Amino acid sequence: MNIEKHIEFDKIKERWMSLAVTDHAKEMIAKVSCYLEESELRKQLKDTTNSKILLEKLGAPPLQNVAEAKEILTIAEKGDCLTPYQLERVEKVLVAVMRLKDYLAKGKQYENPLAYYEENLDAAKALREEISRQIRNGIVDDYASKELRQLRADMLRCEEQMKQKAEQILRANKECMADNYCTARNGRICVPVKKEYKFKISGSVIDKSATGSTFFIEPVSVAKYYEELQLLQISEENEVYRILYTLTAMVAESIPLMNENIRLMEKLDFIFSKGKLSIDLDAAAPAINTERRIILKDARHPLMDRALNIPLQFEIGSQARGIIITGPNTGGKTVAIKTVMLSCIMAQCGLHVACKEADICMNSSYLCDIGDGQDITENLSTFSAHIKNVLEVLREVHRDSLVIMDEMGSGTDPTEGMGIAIAILEELRKSGCLFLVTTHYPEVKDYADKTEDIVNARMTFDKETLKPTYQMVIGEAGESCAFYIADRLGMPNEMLKTAVRAAYGEAAVKDYQFCKEENTLQKEAGHKLVKVKKTIPRTKLDTKYHLGDSVMVFPDKKIGIVCEPVNEKGVLRVQLQNKKIWINHKRVRLHVAAAQLYPADYDFSILFETVENRKIVKKMMQ
Repeated sequence: MNIEKHIEFDKIKERWMSLAVTDHAKEMIAKVSCYLEESELRKQLKDTTNSKILLEKLGAPPLQNVAEAKEILTIAEKGDCLTPYQLERVEKVLVAVMRLKDYLAKGKQYENPLAYYEENLDAAKALREEISRQIRNGIVDDYASKELRQLRADMLRCEEQMKQKAEQILRANKECMADNYCTARNGRICVPVKKEYKFKISGSVIDKSATGSTFFIEPVSVAKYYEELQLLQISEENEVYRILYTLTAMVAESIPLMNENIRLMEKLDFIFSKGKLSIDLDAAAPAINTERRIILKDARHPLMDRALNIPLQFEIGSQARGIIITGPNTGGKTVAIKTVMLSCIMAQCGLHVACKEADICMNSSYLCDIGDGQDITENLSTFSAHIKNVLEVLREVHRDSLVIMDEMGSGTDPTEGMGIAIAILEELRKSGCLFLVTTHYPEVKDYADKTEDIVNARMTFDKETLKPTYQMVIGEAGESCAFYIADRLGMPNEMLKTAVRAAYGEAAVKDYQFCKEENTLQKEAGHKLVKVKKTIPRTKLDTKYHLGDSVMVFPDKKIGIVCEPVNEKGVLRVQLQNKKIWINHKRVRLHVAAAQLYPADYDFSILFETVENRKIVKKMMQ
């Protein structure tokens, strides 16, 4: 049973995780569960309160994600050389530690216990300053050592001399050059020489143009400086590695210190994330008890809009261990029981709760049956899913449990559902647990009135505005207000009379006070279906009109004779006076059938063909 999802504590965790900085703190939040040890829970709640106070006094602490730094320390521990980028990441962590120490030191003036974590943090000043001095902008700085500064200065001098020599040769041999500037090819300074003069300039051919008309030659005088530059670069690279390995060794020596800094930073991030959530939800620190008592004053569901949410007043454990909540649909019953359980779970996870005041008992388990749970893949109906959840709850419930159930006994025959609901309530009562259930069954309300340790409660409803007020009144049974709501929303009186008659009998119909005059349902025009027009099968078209039939052509109502039967498109040809026309069969009506006008072997060509055409056909057939 995924309680966190059912009561939306998973959404609270998502919000909580977004307030954490380090990956480890986010992982801790994802895994957090109710503390079952009283001393540990009180410590966690105290941490939340202290972090909230510091946040309100000093603002957010200077924390940063240290996941990358952990990987870098592992590399250093193995003996591999750290890159300048990695060393800068180490320095940034040490800077964050230094700032966090300063932040916590300021908190000591308020005598806040969290501020004394500052004494366990070590910013490793020597290591931080050494990295800062020798590494800048992702490279080893020129001033990291005297030797490195000298080597890089010599390299610059050498490169400048190479350019000067190349330009001298360029100016002295202008007629041989393809361009009037030198260029770099494969890291070497070259002059662009025309193909026909390549032997005039002494040096090495480094490259040539795509057309082959220009050769890029490194002059001998330039090559001498290039060799010197190569030696300087090797020395510079060796000096850079020496500096990096020295800094890596310093980091490796500080690994235990760094790991402790990171551990404390992640721990403080987790603690401060709880304080941030408390401020975000405008929450308060709950009192904790083990006397099976829950009191909530001005409780809010933490995920609902604060401006729209109506505060809930709730108490259980002092007068009764079970509460049966009744009231109209959309009256806030489900939100109320979720708010109670969510507040209890948040408190037992070391968080502040969205209440003005709260006194919450520790629970060893939280059990619920909320939602219809219908599952087509498992062939579970609403009722089956409810019973499956309920049986699981009853197997796990005991004295220190908190149980909530929504619409108990619903999803089946009302009489049998009511009996099952009472049986479930009796089992919960015997277990000694604290429980809240919602129902519409009047018999369950009667059961609560007659049973010790169980009380009724109702969610109030404004009959004028048809809106729930989301206020719970403990000790009174509610009504569903279904007929009243239906009446106010426009259900015809005849329908309401039928409903009241079916529910309470004919006598109740006479006593029912309708809030409006008689009316009927006004039917609205619906959308019309557009059907595909049926086509006449070809076999029917073939027999509908025959050659020689006398037909009437509409809309002119002219009489004609069929000279070509209907084709597959439903079109036939009709001989009118002095002309023949093609026309759809739907515009033609049979006037006199050919069988009534002509003998069976009549030659229709006499009617439809000219004398000349008939002579031609006769000659062709001879």
